[in-house]
Amino acid sequence: MNQVAAAVIIDARGMVTGWSEGARRLTGHAAEAVVGRPAAELLAEDPPPTAMTGLAGVVALRHRDGHRVELTVSACAVLGEDGEARGFVVTALPEPAAPEPQTVAQGPASLERTIRQASVSMSALDTNQCYTWLNDSACDLMGVEEQALIGQFYGDGNLVPDDRISQGFLVNLREVVRTGVPVRYETFGKDADDGREHAWSLEMWPVRDDLGAVVSVGIAAFDSSEQHWARRRLALLNEAAAAIGTTLDVVRTAEELVELVVPRFADFVSVDLLDWVLGAEEPTAAQAEEVVLHRVAHGSVTEGTPEAVIPLGAKDTYPPFTPPVRAIAEGRAVLGRVGERAFDEWVAERNAREPVGRPYRKGVHSMVTVPLRARGTTLGVAVFLRIGSPDPYTEDDVVLAEELASRAAVCVDNARRFARERTTALALQHSLLPRGLPGQAAVEVAHRYLPCGSVAGIGGDWFDVIPLSGSRVALCVGDVVGHGIQSSATMGRLRTAVRTLADVDLPPDELLTHLDDLVTHLADEEDGADVAELGATCLYAVYDPVSRRLTLASAGHPPPAFVPPGGVAELIEVTAGPPLGVGGLPFEATELKLPEGSLLALYTDGLIEDRDRDIDHATAELCRALNLPGASLDAVCDAVLKAVLPEQPGDDVALLLARTHALGAGRVATWDIPPDPAHVAATRQAAMEQLAAWGLEEEAFVTELVVSELVTNAIRYGEPPIQLRLIRDRALIVEVSDGSSTSPHLRRAHVYDEGGRGLLLVAQLTQRWGSRQTGTGKTIWAEQPLPAE
Repeated sequence: MNQVAAAVIIDARGMVTGWSEGARRLTGHAAEAVVGRPAAELLAEDPPPTAMTGLAGVVALRHRDGHRVELTVSACAVLGEDGEARGFVVTALPEPAAPEPQTVAQGPASLERTIRQASVSMSALDTNQCYTWLNDSACDLMGVEEQALIGQFYGDGNLVPDDRISQGFLVNLREVVRTGVPVRYETFGKDADDGREHAWSLEMWPVRDDLGAVVSVGIAAFDSSEQHWARRRLALLNEAAAAIGTTLDVVRTAEELVELVVPRFADFVSVDLLDWVLGAEEPTAAQAEEVVLHRVAHGSVTEGTPEAVIPLGAKDTYPPFTPPVRAIAEGRAVLGRVGERAFDEWVAERNAREPVGRPYRKGVHSMVTVPLRARGTTLGVAVFLRIGSPDPYTEDDVVLAEELASRAAVCVDNARRFARERTTALALQHSLLPRGLPGQAAVEVAHRYLPCGSVAGIGGDWFDVIPLSGSRVALCVGDVVGHGIQSSATMGRLRTAVRTLADVDLPPDELLTHLDDLVTHLADEEDGADVAELGATCLYAVYDPVSRRLTLASAGHPPPAFVPPGGVAELIEVTAGPPLGVGGLPFEATELKLPEGSLLALYTDGLIEDRDRDIDHATAELCRALNLPGASLDAVCDAVLKAVLPEQPGDDVALLLARTHALGAGRVATWDIPPDPAHVAATRQAAMEQLAAWGLEEEAFVTELVVSELVTNAIRYGEPPIQLRLIRDRALIVEVSDGSSTSPHLRRAHVYDEGGRGLLLVAQLTQRWGSRQTGTGKTIWAEQPLPAE
C-alpha cells in the first residue's frame, strides 16, 4: 500500500467531488455513494479546528458497516485564478496501532520457515495446475527437489505414477479454481517403494489476490492410512455380525468366515476343527502335543485354492511346534512373519507336504493363527495368510482376527449345540416311536416319519398301530405342540398313555377324554405352565375286520383320507373336538362301514399345513396322490410325500397308511345262549365241532375248558342276552358277551374254597385274556396261539 492511503477532493461548499480507491478500502463507501454528498456526513464527530487549515490532524470517520475509523489527515487548499480557495485535497493515513512486543520468532521469514519445515505435506499450484511452491515434507514425499518441481504440471506421469490419483486430484483442483470453494476429500494409492496402500486426506483452498481473484490453490495432505484401515476393520466387524452364523450348520458357518475375509483381510484362510466338534461327543481337553484337526473350510484369492495342502474334509496331525497347536495350547492368537523361526519352520513343513511349484511358496510372508474358542471351550483354529498383499499383519490386525474368530466360534458352537440337541431329540423320538409294527390281520400298514429340518428342532409327532381284542386294531396319530426334547418327551408320555388306555379297550371318544385329562395334569405338574404349551392333537380310530366298521374320534387333528376300492380319495367327515389340554368339552365318535380293501391315510398337520402353502390345495394334492390303484402302500407313501411336501418342510411329518381286510363268515362262528346252565354242555359241544371243522382239534382241550368257564360265569353272574363267538385269526379267540356291565376280576381262591379258580385257570391256559365294555354290556375274551399257516 502507498504511504497515502486515501485521497478525497472537497469543493468550497464542503461537497465531495472526488473519491479514491484507497478511500473506498478505508471507509467501505464506494465513490458513487459518496460523490455529491456533504463531507460532513462521513464524520463520526466534529473535526478539530486545525483539520482544514493545511495542518495535519486526526479525524474520526464512520465506516460503512458502522464502526469508528480514526485517520490522520492533511488538507491542502486548491486556489483559483483570484487566489481564493476553490476546494481542498484531503489525504489520509490510518491511525497507527500501538506497537506490540516483538519476539524473535515473528516476521515473514519466521512464518516461511515454519510452513516449510511443517510435518504436513503442503504445496501450491497455479491455475494451470503447475507447482509454484512446496515445503520440505512434500518434496520428501515425492522424492524430488523443489526446484525440479517448480513449474511442472501435476499430471506428469513421472511425478504421479498412479493415474487414478492424478485424475481425481486434477478434477478437484480445477473445481477449486472454477468455484473458489475449498474442497476436502480422501484418496488412495500404493507406495512406489513397497507397494503398500496408503490413504491421504487432502485439503484444497483458493488463494486470492488483493482484488479477490483466485490466483493459485493451496494444498495440505495428511496421511490418513491408520484411520482408513481402522474404518475398514470396523466395517468388517459390523459385516461379520450379519454374515457369519446365518445357519445352524457348523461347516456353513466356517465357510461364511472364509467368504468374509478373503480377499479383504487375507489371501488365504483355513478353518480346522477338532474331531469331537463334528460329532456328538463331549468336549475334550486340548493338549499341547500333536493335535488332529478336521479341515472344514478354506478359501484363497487364487482360483483353485492352490495353497490348501489339506483337502476339504480331510484330517491332519499338527506337530507341537506349529502355530495352530501353539494357538490352541496358549488360547491366544499367534502372529508370525518371515524370518521368525516358528513361521519359517511352519512354511517349510507345508512345502514338504506337496510338490514344489505352488504359487504361495515364494510369496507367503505373514500369518495370524487364532484359536476358535467359545464359552471357555476350544473348538479349532483359523489360519490367516497374506501372500500377494504387501502389508504384513500388525498387532491391530491380530485384534481384528481374534474378534472375527470369536464371533465365528460362538456361531460354530451354537451350531454344534443345535446339532447335538437335534441328534438327541431325534434319537429320543425314534426310541419312542414304534420300531416294528405288530403283526395283525385287520389291516396292512405302511408309514413314514420325517423329522423337521428347520432351526425349530424336532417336533412331537407320533403314530401307532395297536392290536386290540377280537382281531380289531387301533390306528393313532398325534402331534405335540412345540419342538425339541421337551416335545419329544411329552410325545412319549402321551403315546404310552394311549397304549395303556387302548389296552383297557376304551371307545375312541372315551379314550380321548381320558387323554385330555392327562395333558391337563401334565400342565399342572410343570409348575403351572400354560396348557397350550403342552397341548397336543390326536386322532384315534378302531377298525373291526369282522363287522368292517371304523370308529374314530379327533382331538383337534386333521381328518383322515379314505379311498374305497376302485374309488376316488376323499376326506372323512369327523366331528372335530378340541385339542388335548383344553378340557371341559366333549369328544364325539364317528362310525362308518368300509368295503374290504379300503385305504386309510392318517397324517399330522406338517404334511398339509405351512405358512407358504394353501391348506386346501395341499389337501387336494394329498387326495390325488392317494389314487394309485394297484400300487403298494410303500409306493403310495413315497408318492404322497413327493407330491405334497415342499423341499424344506417346516414341521415334522407323520404319515400312516392302512389297507383294510375283512374276516369272512368262514372264520367266525357265533351262538346265542339261553341263560340256563343246562345249555353249557351243548354250547361246549358246538364249539368243539367248529374247531374240528377248522382243523384245530389240537386246541380243543383248552378251548373246551375256556368256553365252559366263560359261558358258565356269564349265565351265573351276567345278564341276557348271552352270546359265544369264536374267531379264527392269527390266534384262536373265544369271546363271551352278556348284558351286564360288571367286569370280572382275577383272584386267588383259598385252599378250601369251592370256586374262584375259573379265571385263574383261563389266564394260565391262554396267551392273554381280558374284558371290554360294549354298547349293550361287556365282552370277556381269551386268545390262544395258533401254529403259523
